[in-house]
Amino acid sequence: MKKFLPGLSLLSLLILASGQGSKARALTGQFPSEPEKAIATNPEVAEISLTSPSPERSISPTPLLPHSESPPPATTVTEWIAQIEASLVQITNVRLEATAAGLQVILETADGELAEPTTTVSGNALIAVLSNAVLALAEGDEFQQFGPAENIALVQVTGLSGDRVQVVITGADAPPTVDISSAITGLTLSATPGKPTAQTSDDETIQILVTGEEGSRYVEPNTSTATRTDTPLRDIPQSIQVIPREVLEDQQVIRLNDALRNVSGVVSTSRASIRGQRFAIRGFEDSSILRDGFRLTAAGSNFGFPELTNLETVEVLKGPASILAGSIEPGGVVNLVSKQPLSEPFYALELQSGNRELLSPSLDFSGPLTDDDRLLYRLNALVRNENSFRNYDTDIRRSFIAPTLSWQISDRTDLTISLEYIDIEQPADNGLVAIDDEVADIPFDRVIGELDDINQDERLRAAYQFEHRFNDLWKLRNSFSYSRIDSSVSVNSFDSRALNEATGDGFLIPVSDSSIRETFDLQTNVVGEFNTGSVEHTVLFGVDLFRSDFRDRELRFGLFSPVPFNIFDPIYGTVPRPDEEDIPLLASSDTQIDGLGIYLQDQVALLDNLKLLAGVRYETVDQKVTNNPTDLNPNSSDSTLNEDAFTPRVGLVYQPIEELSLYGSYTTSFVPNTATTFNGDLLEPERGEQFEIGARADLLAGRLTANLALFNLTKENVATTDPDNIFFSVATGEQRSRGIELDIAGEILPGWNIIANYAYIDAEIKEDEDGNEGNRLRNIPEHTFNLWTTYDIQAGPLEGLGFGLGVNYVSERFGDNANSFTAEDYFLTNAAVSYQRDNWRAALNIRNLFDVDYIEAAGTSRTSGIDPGEPFTLIGSFAIEF
Repeated sequence: MKKFLPGLSLLSLLILASGQGSKARALTGQFPSEPEKAIATNPEVAEISLTSPSPERSISPTPLLPHSESPPPATTVTEWIAQIEASLVQITNVRLEATAAGLQVILETADGELAEPTTTVSGNALIAVLSNAVLALAEGDEFQQFGPAENIALVQVTGLSGDRVQVVITGADAPPTVDISSAITGLTLSATPGKPTAQTSDDETIQILVTGEEGSRYVEPNTSTATRTDTPLRDIPQSIQVIPREVLEDQQVIRLNDALRNVSGVVSTSRASIRGQRFAIRGFEDSSILRDGFRLTAAGSNFGFPELTNLETVEVLKGPASILAGSIEPGGVVNLVSKQPLSEPFYALELQSGNRELLSPSLDFSGPLTDDDRLLYRLNALVRNENSFRNYDTDIRRSFIAPTLSWQISDRTDLTISLEYIDIEQPADNGLVAIDDEVADIPFDRVIGELDDINQDERLRAAYQFEHRFNDLWKLRNSFSYSRIDSSVSVNSFDSRALNEATGDGFLIPVSDSSIRETFDLQTNVVGEFNTGSVEHTVLFGVDLFRSDFRDRELRFGLFSPVPFNIFDPIYGTVPRPDEEDIPLLASSDTQIDGLGIYLQDQVALLDNLKLLAGVRYETVDQKVTNNPTDLNPNSSDSTLNEDAFTPRVGLVYQPIEELSLYGSYTTSFVPNTATTFNGDLLEPERGEQFEIGARADLLAGRLTANLALFNLTKENVATTDPDNIFFSVATGEQRSRGIELDIAGEILPGWNIIANYAYIDAEIKEDEDGNEGNRLRNIPEHTFNLWTTYDIQAGPLEGLGFGLGVNYVSERFGDNANSFTAEDYFLTNAAVSYQRDNWRAALNIRNLFDVDYIEAAGTSRTSGIDPGEPFTLIGSFAIEF
């Protein structure tokens, strides 16, 4: 319906709007310094015209072209508001009808014709917004249906502020195309499923766009981590948890250890190690980190501190994933999924600030570079500066930039090229020490070292992803990743052999450790779909090539120049730090690992409710370690090792009802050890296997999911730190971990979101040459519980205001495999408040609200890796989108 306001100037209209109801308030937000643009974007005042930009500028009526006779002009404010409310069109029913081409979404009205909507595309979703309309559905304030037609994942109809209704039609592989037709009693959107593009390949998670306030949806239904095909989580016989971008934003997560609290069975085993963050999944340490399916780690060694600002989701696969990801730790894998270019222009700026002088501006720009939208870009960049909560003189500094280009070469061929560069400088923190059977009773901000200890990392990563679709059923994908890490550490390490636990006296030893690591990872696979009778198959066949070149490692250790140090009464800077070249060279080595993997996987739909996943991988690995002459050993030596293995995987999913999936699986792993003994010998590869049963439920029409899993996981030939020399390793034989996990995530009621998890893990050493049989594995708590919930006010004068509350509980843990000391349990409380309006959002988050002292990582030994957690932390942010 079109309308006009006679006799009102722009100023009087603004005054009127400030004093009237919701209709007037909606208008006040539409008149910025360029009123023509505001009016053009607001259908409710689309017929207001402006004269020339003079001081006497006024609003004059424009002739109406309604489908029926226009009402007489309003002469009072009351009459004007009555005309607006009378002109609203009520949508009383939503019907979906499948067609040969796709799906029809029919919006039925009681009286009145709906205006033609404006449409946009976001990810796999086509969004249509109708102005001057309201929902009046018998079933409630929202309509949504999952999987209403083939290749259509979701249809959702929701009322928005300002008398608008939004219709979202999400495709399974790509945004659909829509034809719109209107009638006196309704409007029909005829949707045809789209074909995948460079932004919607099977490697990506389906993007479900949620109406209403952002951050109100905590469920991602699909993943590619487990199968390298875009498969619903409910059809995968293994526990997989996905942390959406909305959760990271609501919690203002800036470090990966905080993000992974949202997943059961994951604990931090190194918060700020000189070698990077490390994690344990299902009881086993050194879980591998992937970036878009490529390994950021090699054979269990984790290096660096990943940046999260360009992430779309964080996916955690529990248990072995060797068949697809190659030689990785059997506890599980974390896949960091990057943001992809968008077909619509998008510009976002954010500034984060907090205590300890945190200051972090960032940007996220995206859109087309050509008129035909075949060449798209995305650019993420960030700078962050902050002080450590530990009393180091060295500040935390980080610079990051990540450009991405996506080229739709043809309707069937896509190419995406990405680059990441990060430069990090921060304290080289070896943590606290243990005395008797507990962590030493000293302030948690005390530095056991020198105040200027420093860790520097420079990382470059370049990658491409190429896909060609031969037809709708068969496709070829080829991807490559190159990364280089330049790392250097200068630290005064506490000598673990010299601590007098009664007096606190010991020695600091200057240590310098530098290295360069390059990795090359090439993946090629073919995906095809076919039927054998009534049985449906999705087959994946692929080949991986991998090389890790860990060279120029120089470990310098000042054994003959110790500095006296007392942990209870430290005096810093008594002896100048020696020049690096003056520190004796303890070890110098070059390590090269070459791997070849060939795999075959079949996802079989035996029945509509019975699905089989089976596969096998053959992998062969060549390792060569060259030990160069050192100050302590003038001789050089070479160690080589060639190992190969078949790693099978099989699982079954049964769905007695659509909302429930019951599954069981058996998976195996194979991980070459890069660790060496003090004599320079390579350890035998680790081998693991897991049995898992579980259930996954999709509740409340898919808005809430719950996953329950029971597992038994074992591995052999485990490399752990040599207690006599922390820079080398020994094998501890066999370890076993078993337990139960529960994860819940989603939307309970409109605006009320929750993500919660609990894990019980019994992890112990089964065989060991050092007398540790029967001991619990270090760093692994029996019980962990995490909860995060938010509520956003949906309507009224406080619409857009949101609140968040969370807790983290971790039970007591042992700090070493000898179980000689423990780290106490802890309970943390977190809170948040936010306000979102139009295109901007402000938020304030508090972590560790009650400033609890706690140990986040229990340690790698009695004098190394015992990491205290962050105290009271305040982060505020302001973000705006254009």
